[in-house]
Amino acid sequence: MSAGGSGEAHAAIPENQLIAFGIIGGLIGIYAAFFLSNVAGGVFSFMGALGAICATIWGADAVRRVASYGLGTGVPSIGMLALGMGVVAAMFGLAVGKGIGLDIAGPVIALVVASIIGLLIGIFSNKVLKMNIPVMEQTMTEIAASGTILIIGLSVAMTGTFVFDVVLDNVITTGYIAVIFIAGGMALLHPFNANLGPDEKQDRTLYNSLEKSAIAMIIAGIVALSAQNASVGMVTILIGLFIWYFGFMGFYSRVKRDAYKVVGTGLLPSEEELE
Repeated sequence: MSAGGSGEAHAAIPENQLIAFGIIGGLIGIYAAFFLSNVAGGVFSFMGALGAICATIWGADAVRRVASYGLGTGVPSIGMLALGMGVVAAMFGLAVGKGIGLDIAGPVIALVVASIIGLLIGIFSNKVLKMNIPVMEQTMTEIAASGTILIIGLSVAMTGTFVFDVVLDNVITTGYIAVIFIAGGMALLHPFNANLGPDEKQDRTLYNSLEKSAIAMIIAGIVALSAQNASVGMVTILIGLFIWYFGFMGFYSRVKRDAYKVVGTGLLPSEEELE
């Protein structure tokens, strides 16, 4: 435990709105990229990353809600767990969709499976490990679901599709899944870790998540340069850079709003100055 808090986090944006934003926005982005994959040379693949960003902001808020009960040192673990559940559920859902000859159903199947896995882990955490966090079951369900959409969304941004064979060959086998895992996990776990404490504010934390998820989008664009083509990759990178700038400036303005004082530390002193 650490000074992450000791009770329910105050929220200006209701959780139900963020849940809807994450699920609806995430699926719209994924399916739009999939159906528009043959339009304009596949440049609309970036919409998969936009869907991933929607899910990440939702997931970061879920992490915030559960971690505010005192899981300061457990926040990184939750972020990694989210992506671990996400990878398992995403690949299972896409594989089932492929197996039944209905690829289009893959993301929805993955979302349902992830929610079930997250709920079971939440129940185990509270009932067996006796963590006794009131929101554990709900937030673990949300975190698993958001992690799954994040995985699929970034995979679509890289490859232009969520068909199981393509994702397996171009994301899993190549090792790019590790990039998604790390960049996506940071976008989920880092925001609350960076802002936790008695002065933590929801909008500052979520702007931090937007900025970090934009970095994941940029990385997906870099992968798309080789996985698809240069035009697809550059469009994704440029849009990601714009979102990153917007997110970073929004985060920084809220840091200045909430901080007692913001000062420049300057360069570290030289050895001669220290002597």
